[in-house]
Parts: sequence; C-alpha cells; structure tokens
Amino acid sequence: MRKLRSLLLLTLAAVLVVTLAACGKSATKTSSQKQTLNLSTTAPLDTIDISKATGYGQTGNVFESFYRLGKDGKTTPGLAKSGKVSKDGKTWTFTLRNAKWSNGDKITAQDFVYSWRRTLAPKTKSTYAYLFSGIKNADQVNAGKLSPDKIGIKALNSKTVQIQLDKPIAYFKVLMAYPLFGPQNQKVVDKYGKKYGTNSKYMVYSGPFKIQNWNGTGNKWQFVKNNQYWDKKVVKLSKIKYTVVSSPTTGLELYQQGKLDLTPLSNEQVKHYKGNKEFQQYPYSYVGYLKYNFKDANQTKRKAMSNKDIRLAISLAIDRQQLTKKVLGDGSDTPTGFVASGLAKDPKTGVDFAKQQAVPNTVDYNVKLAKQHWQKGLKALGTKNVTLTITASNDDPTSNPITQYMKSELQQDLPGFKLNIRNVPGQVANQEVLKGDFDLSLSGWGADFNDPISFLQIPETGTAYNSGKYSNPAYDKLIKQAQNRDANNADKRWNDLVKAAKLFNADQGMTPLYQQVTSYLQKPSVKGVIHNTAGTQWSYKYAYMK
Repeated sequence: MRKLRSLLLLTLAAVLVVTLAACGKSATKTSSQKQTLNLSTTAPLDTIDISKATGYGQTGNVFESFYRLGKDGKTTPGLAKSGKVSKDGKTWTFTLRNAKWSNGDKITAQDFVYSWRRTLAPKTKSTYAYLFSGIKNADQVNAGKLSPDKIGIKALNSKTVQIQLDKPIAYFKVLMAYPLFGPQNQKVVDKYGKKYGTNSKYMVYSGPFKIQNWNGTGNKWQFVKNNQYWDKKVVKLSKIKYTVVSSPTTGLELYQQGKLDLTPLSNEQVKHYKGNKEFQQYPYSYVGYLKYNFKDANQTKRKAMSNKDIRLAISLAIDRQQLTKKVLGDGSDTPTGFVASGLAKDPKTGVDFAKQQAVPNTVDYNVKLAKQHWQKGLKALGTKNVTLTITASNDDPTSNPITQYMKSELQQDLPGFKLNIRNVPGQVANQEVLKGDFDLSLSGWGADFNDPISFLQIPETGTAYNSGKYSNPAYDKLIKQAQNRDANNADKRWNDLVKAAKLFNADQGMTPLYQQVTSYLQKPSVKGVIHNTAGTQWSYKYAYMK
C-alpha cells in the first residue's frame, strides 16, 4: 500500500515537503511582518487537488482530514472531535466538530463522502487511490467494477461519518491523518469545473492555512492563515512566502542574504556547514536499496541473483559507513534492514522496529564472510564469473557516486564479479524496472504512513511494486497473518511483522544501502516546526518566528 519513487523524486520530495507547508497569524502590521516565514522549493506546485496529488507534504497544512499528525507520528485532533471503532475493528465512526471551509461554508459529513467517491472514481486517475485498499469495495470502485457510491463510507447525519472496512486495518487511525482522506466541497468543485485546483482562487481550504497568488505555473506564491480554521487561535504564523529555487548554491546565497529562513544543502555544502550552529538534519523514512531481478530474462543472471549466497556476499561486501559518511556525505544513516528506523515502535516495549528487525551478518561490512558466501555461491552455480548490470537514474546526483562506489567495492572484494553501470533518465529507469527489464536496480522507498507494513507489503508475491518478483511463501504467510487473522491484535500483529522482516533481511530479498537524512541551514528564529519521518512530514500549525 504505497507508491514507488525514484531516488531523484524522493530527494526532491524531501526538499519540497520541507519548503511547502506553513502560514500564520497577525494582529498588527508589525507582528504580521515578524510572523512571516521565507522558504524555497525546487519546483512549482503541480496541483492542489487532493484527489490528483502525487504527494501531500506541500498540502498537509492547507487541507485537513479527521486527524493530523503531531510529534513522533502520533495522531492529533483534526476535523473530527471524536472517533471510535467497533470491537471487530471493521466499523469506524467519526463525529465532526463545528468547522468551516475557508469560504465560510460548513464542513459536513457529506463532504467526506463526496471526496472519497471523487478520488476513487477511475476517471480521476488518483495516484494514491491504492491507499484506500481495505476499505469496503474501494478496490472494486477504483477498478471500475462498482460505482463510486458503493464505497464503504456514508454520512449518518451532517456531523457523523461511518466507514466500513473489509477487514481491520491496524494503522487506519494514522492513515486518516492523510490529507488524501480529507473532505472536498462539491459546490466548489461543480462551480469551477475543470478550473478546480488549477489556481489558488479555484479552491477552498480546510486546514490552518490557505494558498494565495498561485496560478499553477508561477515561481512565487504565499500561504496565509486561514481565519475560518476551527483551531485558528493556536496558529501564530501569518504568512509564508515561497520562491522556486532550483540550485542549492542559489538557495544558500539567498539564505545568507536573509531572504530565506531555511534552505536545503547539497552534499558538498553539508561537509562545509556541518559544524555551523544553524545546521539541522531531518530524517526521512526513505531507504535506498539494491533490487534483484528474480525473473531476469537471462537465465545465467537469474540463477546468480536467485542464489542466496551471492546476494549475501554482495550485501556483506558493501561498507555502508563509507557509503553514507564519505560517498554520500549528507548525513544519511546506515540501515539495519529493509524497514526504515524512526518509523514505528513496538506497542508493548516502545522499541524501534528497525532495531528488532536486525539480523546479524546481513548488512554488516565483513569482507571475509562475503568472500566465503561468494565462493559458495559460485560453486553452486558452477562458474567462476558473474556479470550483472545495475540500472540507476542519472537525474539524481547521488546515483553516479553510489553506483561507482559499488562497482569498485564489489569488484575488489568479490573475485570474478563484474558490475556494469547503466545510468538513464529516471523515467526510463522506472519504466524498465517496472517491466522487469533489468538485472540490478538502484531503487528506494519512502513510507506513506508510520507503520512497518508500508515497507513490508512491497516484497509480497505479486504486488505491483515487487518488480524484482521476489517470492517467499513463508514471508507471504506472515504478512497475511498480520493483515488478517492478527490485524485486530496489536501485539500479535507486531510479532508477525518482526518475523517477516527478519526472514526477508536474512534472505536479502533486497539489499538496503542507506536511509535518507536531509540537511539544512535553519535560522534560530524558526521555532515550533513539527517533523515526522512519513506521511505529511512537516506541520507548521504551531510554528512561529521568535
């Protein structure tokens, strides 16, 4: 239940998310000027239509759902003043608070029903429609097999929304903090027709802020405080000014001139500013990894990658400390396994899932053990040489350093191994990988919500994003248990997921390389920003300028 992204897109998204989401409050002209935040973004907003968005970092502060994300990925009050779930975990009932759209219209239960039906209608072509999977009839509606009015959501009255699930969804509450699941005003959609969401004036907003002076293509726009917002009294920022800045060098110059309050840093800039008191790092639940093609058209290559010893040898020959600290040099962390750290904690002990998933001698740097596995794998294959090609996106500036490092390291430590590099445009790379036209792929995944399943559903047999065609019946069984039999038992479900992650990590079905951390310079006057590792990562509801 998540969306595959190229390394480039995630790098841009990390910047975009940080730089696109705030606004504020003003009492006098002086305080208004003081409570203005100046941020940059790498590209113009593509859409502000939540049904058609390709990400919600930039809109998470202008649109609100039943909940919001607070600190540490915890749900906090949103448009719902209360929510309850049935004992079987399949029926959720939300009671809405007295809230209004930015134009003064009341936000009603029917606004949620309309929004969900609009998003799931096949003609909408929602990129994120898959996140509705598990809600009654959602998959069939999105596939065009049922009409939109068959989805499991209804308005019991103007203030009560009832949602029916096909099965319990353990992370449903967190999911309901996603702007994707928020309401839409049908009157406004009908009024503007095709213009809806193409300009900031052709939209109404339900969150702490609203957008001004955005025309769909411009390089400057503002977010301002939404004075109709139900919790407006806590919002301190009055305005945030956005400017498109494509180069980190230009961004740094503007920051030094006092024209930006926050700016992302390139790898080289990180090395120079790491000791600066204004240096900040924000982790993201994005893991870059090596994907194997278990259905490679070349039988010889397929046999090599299907050999567990070959995969373990490759993983153990990679020095992730050197990769993250020297090759990348941007603050990225070394992963313990396929699931990112800082994403979710054990409901009983509070221990990070990433710590529990760790399997010794899988992602460690151990050349001696790597050589042993390599020789064992070569013997099983009946060969002394293995040649593979790694496909990567040349749009991403980190791809070439990573692939060049891997080529040098692997060919040095694994006798008889030759790694060819194929750097192509990101769109081409993604298309080839999705079609299964690759040997190895430099890929990555960022969680859409704070739950391990956001990563662990990828390797299931037959899933859309399992383009390497990894398949393990024991793994599938554990994920199925977690999502069905044990879905309503937090502890049992967690244990299922830990076992599945350990199995996958021991198997090296995909080989994790690094976890992304994005570095910035941030003015000391910027306070109260809430950052999360997944979903709507940045919240400026409580942000202010000191």
